Amino acid sequence: QVQPVESGGGLVQPGASLRVSCTAPGFTSNSCIMEWYRQAEGKGREWVSSITPSGRTRYADSVKDRFTISQNKAEDTVYLQMIKVKPEDTANYSCKISGSTGYSSSWCFDNSNWGQGTQVTVSS
Repeated sequence: QVQPVESGGGLVQPGASLRVSCTAPGFTSNSCIMEWYRQAEGKGREWVSSITPSGRTRYADSVKDRFTISQNKAEDTVYLQMIKVKPEDTANYSCKISGSTGYSSSWCFDNSNWGQGTQVTVSS
């Protein structure tokens, strides 16, 4: 079983930029979809963004035009670049291996695990 490992979180001021990373060995070779989620204290988990093997991206309305997801296939790493962050972006950010029945290996579904997450706190 593969568990994604997130990093890059921290304390930033409103309006600043931050990039978080997620490494999950195997997701590239198995044509997995990678997803970012976040969970604020006392709230449910919220889907943030996803990227397919071909690079197609999707975003939640709350982060569209501020967050950018990308991937480094050679390093099996996915990034979430955040700009103009807001206090409401404060959350634990975690990534998840996912897949499509149309093109992903069964490995993606067998290893659809959550990472521990990385905390992002936006405060002045």
